[in-house]
Amino acid sequence: MAPYTLLVLLVALERLAELVTARRNAAWSRRHGATEYGSGHYPTMVLLHGGLLVGCLAETALADRPFIPALGWPMLVLALAAQALRWWCIATLGPRWNTRVIVVPGLPLVDRGPYRLLDHPNYLAVVVEGAALPLVHSAWLTATAFTLLNLPLLAVRLRCENAALAAAPAAP
Repeated sequence: MAPYTLLVLLVALERLAELVTARRNAAWSRRHGATEYGSGHYPTMVLLHGGLLVGCLAETALADRPFIPALGWPMLVLALAAQALRWWCIATLGPRWNTRVIVVPGLPLVDRGPYRLLDHPNYLAVVVEGAALPLVHSAWLTATAFTLLNLPLLAVRLRCENAALAAAPAAP
């Protein structure tokens, strides 16, 4: 259990790094005339993502979930791949990346890095991590609950982000 607890705590630290990055990027975006969209769903998203981490630890401890190597190792690889994809997205978008939907007017859509393959690769990372991280240590209830709660939230988020990008004023 100790290695898994360490993994989840490292993911929590990664989340804090994301929030620091997002805050810095939001300030940059606002200096460049950005508008935020759909802030109403943001607290729910933060609560759900925090709940994922708590659920991973709580379920493994309270339900005495075992580490099953045939499941745990592949899920660890997927969880780490999701982190790599997330940070590839962050690096590709640079100061435009955020945990909120903030759009700077006049900037073209990014079409390099993972965005040359998918419109919203960061959300693929979220979906994969939400299932894989709990399953590293057989926390199937947490994986299921997060996935089922995240799907409608992700649908709201995608609609919001797509509408925001479509509504952003073009470059002069």
